[in-house]
Amino acid sequence: MSTANETKFQSSVLLLTGIPGHEDIHLWISIPFCLIYVISVVGNSVILFIVKTDPSLHEPMYIFLSMLAVTDFVLLIATLPTILGIFLFNFREISLNACFAQLFFIHSLAKIESSVLLLMAFDRFIAICNPLRYTSILTPVRITKLGLVFVLRGVAVALPFPLLLKRYRYCRANVLSHSYCLHQDVMKLACSDIGVNYIYGMFTTLFTFGLDSLFIFLSYVMILKTVLSIASHTESLRALNTCVSHLCAVLVFYLPNVGLAVTHRFGSSSSHLLQILLGYVYLLAPPLMNPIVYSVKSKHLRARIIRAFVK
Repeated sequence: MSTANETKFQSSVLLLTGIPGHEDIHLWISIPFCLIYVISVVGNSVILFIVKTDPSLHEPMYIFLSMLAVTDFVLLIATLPTILGIFLFNFREISLNACFAQLFFIHSLAKIESSVLLLMAFDRFIAICNPLRYTSILTPVRITKLGLVFVLRGVAVALPFPLLLKRYRYCRANVLSHSYCLHQDVMKLACSDIGVNYIYGMFTTLFTFGLDSLFIFLSYVMILKTVLSIASHTESLRALNTCVSHLCAVLVFYLPNVGLAVTHRFGSSSSHLLQILLGYVYLLAPPLMNPIVYSVKSKHLRARIIRAFVK
């Protein structure tokens, strides 16, 4: 009878993991996490406020930046309760339904962010390769439609994750590898055959991250080809300089993503700590770095922020 009760408990509650072996200093570790969350929330909120209130920033590049900030902001809200709950209060338990809801938001928002980075690459491609038609191609109506399509794509692709996981029984060890729920982490705890999840997970990765990164790469190939054809060295550097902040955002997003996927599929027990650290970088680095990079590199945005705070 006790075994049955234990199985039932394990199938209804999962345990999140902070940093194994350092539980005694979790409270100290929570300090940098709290700072990261505060800086990220304030940074993305400032970006949204400045772009919304300043009509001179109602341009495609800044509209896409606002989309990126909204995506990062919602991602922070979706992961804050579990991450800070572990490090501040040692609260590790999460119900299956709450876990499924969290992983849906994490995966859908990650795919939406990948799409926004693709739109920003398209924006730079049009601005450099076809500047005379920039405003006629990237109209507000077209930007709205593109944004809506990619949001629906992210939601539609991520929705089967919790639906597939909900069919399984979870009678193995109920300890997750991270402080939040990921599809590739939760599905390993199921007692049933998870071949469908592996195949669908691979398909969604190729269909979203794979296609988006390919088109971003092709966009920069065309941008580089156009820039190299410009006779003036100064003009070439000026054109490339407008892409630096976007390239930083792409690298900050995709490199931890690829590293986390590789460690989840091919990592051994010795790489468990690396997997955990990559998980935090994958989740927290883009919301933290994107506002900082764009505020530093964008002269117009930086001037508006300084003016707002000086007032």
